[in-house]
Amino acid sequence: MAETVEESYETTVRRKVVRTSMKIEETSSTTKTTTMTTPAKLYGKDLSEYEEIDVDDLLNKLTAEEINILAKEVDPDDSFLPPSQRCSYDCEKDPTGPLNRKQLIEHINKQAIETPDKPELKPYVPGVVRGKKWIPPPQPMKEQEADEQIAIDLGDEYEQALSSASQDEIIDLAAILGFHSMMNQDQYHASLLNKGQPVGLGWDGITKATKQKIFPMEPPNPNDPDETIQKVEDDEPKYIDLNWNNIKNISNEKFDKLFGALEKNTHLETLSLANTGMTDREAEKLAELLEKNDTIRVVNVETNLISPSGIVRLIKSLLKLKSVEEFRASNQRSQVLGNKIEMEITQLIEKNPTLLRLGLHLEYNDARHRIATHLQRNIDTNRRMVKANYQITIDSTGKAIKIAQTA
Repeated sequence: MAETVEESYETTVRRKVVRTSMKIEETSSTTKTTTMTTPAKLYGKDLSEYEEIDVDDLLNKLTAEEINILAKEVDPDDSFLPPSQRCSYDCEKDPTGPLNRKQLIEHINKQAIETPDKPELKPYVPGVVRGKKWIPPPQPMKEQEADEQIAIDLGDEYEQALSSASQDEIIDLAAILGFHSMMNQDQYHASLLNKGQPVGLGWDGITKATKQKIFPMEPPNPNDPDETIQKVEDDEPKYIDLNWNNIKNISNEKFDKLFGALEKNTHLETLSLANTGMTDREAEKLAELLEKNDTIRVVNVETNLISPSGIVRLIKSLLKLKSVEEFRASNQRSQVLGNKIEMEITQLIEKNPTLLRLGLHLEYNDARHRIATHLQRNIDTNRRMVKANYQITIDSTGKAIKIAQTA
């Protein structure tokens, strides 16, 4: 036996017609159909007599004035209609000319100034409340209980120690417990460094801003680029650190001459080129150098004009000989590298087994975490290799008395 229950509800708001019907149909050896109709009502009145009325025909019979009156009474409440069609415009005057916003604002301001203020029903008298005074409602019971002071029993020993403690000791205790809002910066640092509290800065003292420490300007770099290039070309054994940091207006010819001399140098270990105005052109030359020189251990090209692709090229060049242990290239022309560049740098770093330190600003946590994990692994591997290459003799007190390099 199959049963089908069909319910249909039809509601028409515009025509004020509500029709409800329910039909039950049974399918079996015998078929039975039952139909029940509930008359629709509005405000208790039967609306069945309006079911056959054609609303469109009724609207066509109305005059323009009647349609206007009807439009004022009905709000379509349709957000898809423009406001000009949803709002009734009652102004019947003809426009006197084009809209001049400046003159309109001046006219409104003039009318506001010339219109006298309406007299107050009750004049203002200082100290006299006009009307009913507003009294705030009482607080809920829970808030009142929270405002009450909480009594804590610390014990006789702690209460005696705190009652006899001085202001300086209480400030030191607040610094140890981490109550930073109870003290200023000078008090906090004095407590941690055990220097004694500054005079006149107790609980009742006036908190003053800490004076800024004035540091002298860094002196200009005394190194002469031409002299350093000559030392690199001569391959002096004692010249292992080249420092061109903060030297301005270095020409492309000097960069090319330096990189050309470093290709044959076998003693230089630290190459510092921070804030020298390097661009992608010099970065490409440096990358070609790092693929040929196996003695350089530290490379610093911070605060330059190298693009993200140039940084990727430099890091990729470190995989050629795998001799560089520290590479720094932060604070370039583009502060944000982007997710694609950072992931590419991460993959290159994870392939480098000798890099121990990387100075580069990374925005994404995934890249930072993976690079930090890999660098720590390289540091641990390097430490084990150093211990394996040296034989350490320890005396009975635990101090190393002899360190010998194994064969």
